[in-house]
Amino acid sequence: MSDIETNSDKILAEAVRQSNRIEEDIKINPKKYRVLTGDRPTGRLHIGHYFGSLQNRVRLSKMGVPTMILIADYQVLTDHDAFDKISQNTKQLVIDYIAAGIEPGDDVIIYPHSYVPEANQLMVPFLTLVSNSELSRNPTVKDEISKSELKVVNAGMYTYPVHQAVDILFCKGNVVPVGKDQLPHLEIARTIARRFNDKFCKNSEPVFPEPHALLAKTPMILGLDGNAKMSKSLGNAIMLSATEDETAKAIKKAKTDQERHITYDPVNRPEVANLLRLISLCTHEEPEKIAEKIGDGGGGMLKSTLTEALNEELRPLRTKRAELEKDPEYIRKVLLSGSEKAREIASQTLKEVRHAMNMEI
Repeated sequence: MSDIETNSDKILAEAVRQSNRIEEDIKINPKKYRVLTGDRPTGRLHIGHYFGSLQNRVRLSKMGVPTMILIADYQVLTDHDAFDKISQNTKQLVIDYIAAGIEPGDDVIIYPHSYVPEANQLMVPFLTLVSNSELSRNPTVKDEISKSELKVVNAGMYTYPVHQAVDILFCKGNVVPVGKDQLPHLEIARTIARRFNDKFCKNSEPVFPEPHALLAKTPMILGLDGNAKMSKSLGNAIMLSATEDETAKAIKKAKTDQERHITYDPVNRPEVANLLRLISLCTHEEPEKIAEKIGDGGGGMLKSTLTEALNEELRPLRTKRAELEKDPEYIRKVLLSGSEKAREIASQTLKEVRHAMNMEI
């Protein structure tokens, strides 16, 4: 095993331990934490987002944890040409968030980072705290570059983790819900916070906390093709905005296998197991029990069970979503109000940064 692999294992093990400690402490001290989470506005959200992150955001906010929900519009420019749809997609994200149960307010702030110029000013000092080699060997960046199929890799792809550090640290976020694949990005943010404090705050209180991961509990949800993670770009997703009929049609095309008797076997029958997990996420029944009930009903009964369970789970969300679609002014107000609150936080942080770096006039 290489030194890099050993170090990665150590980082993951420590992240798991810390995540478990935070989960327990949040129940007692929710105001001790500030969560930073969000999405890039590349399109509407799908059920992978719903089960993988949206439900967790709703849970944390309802526990009273101050939550910053970032719409990373600038980051769309790094590997997408769909800039003509950024505004529309931003509003659709807000509709998905609120329909899922997120309630904007003093403790839940939704905003696009292009509307927070004070935060983006942190990019310059932060870039001086990391090296080119550290950015170029980041495994998450490498993976994103390979998936993007860009003929020319722009500098924004390499500085992506630094911009994420800005997003996390400007509001002094100390908890970031992520999957294991995002730990290298978070480690850059932790490194920048530590180096800034060590360099500029030797004789004063640290400006930035070192953020910790809150690791996702939901396993990765495969797309309906059974080959890869559910994704809009791969066309293997069920959108939250889909109708019940559209959901049924999509599930009918889902990949299963040749064996009629349904069993829960993630290793040998990943496609069937994935559909059983989706039913489980809706009904909160164990996948093994669901498989037993379907038995010799085969793929047809598996798909009809999933269709019924998913449409039942999403019915309230879709009803709320339809109402929000009719009120674009409310969505705009949520974004403008969130941006104003985020700017207030960023302005205070920028003052502290200037003071620490002896740049006050």
